[in-house]
Amino acid sequence: MELAAHRKEYVIEEPVPDEPAANAPRADKDKFKKHMDDMVDVGCLMLATMDSELQKQHENMVAYEMIQNLKEIYEGQPRQERYETSKALFQCKMTEGTPVGAHAIKMMGYVQTLEKLGFPLKNKIGH
Repeated sequence: MELAAHRKEYVIEEPVPDEPAANAPRADKDKFKKHMDDMVDVGCLMLATMDSELQKQHENMVAYEMIQNLKEIYEGQPRQERYETSKALFQCKMTEGTPVGAHAIKMMGYVQTLEKLGFPLKNKIGH
């Protein structure tokens, strides 16, 4: 089930709206009910796709809150990994008496890891 195809992706992009007042127009009440129903559908789908540990952390959240929490958890990881990999690459020194090939392979591994993390190093040094 693709959220966009069912026009439900808005529930992960927008916070839960305030419930309309009792005397609000019927259209406002219907819109709120649709949001709440869609939110339950999407939340159940999200929970069903999570491992049990993530399910426990998110079972009392609505879809929008789940997405916000998952962003907090996972967005910082690639940045930290890029930092650690860059640091290892730039501090990489060949040990005297070790083969050049092994050192080159180690450095190429760091470069490939950075590329996978969305931080490619271009061959434009000096340009």
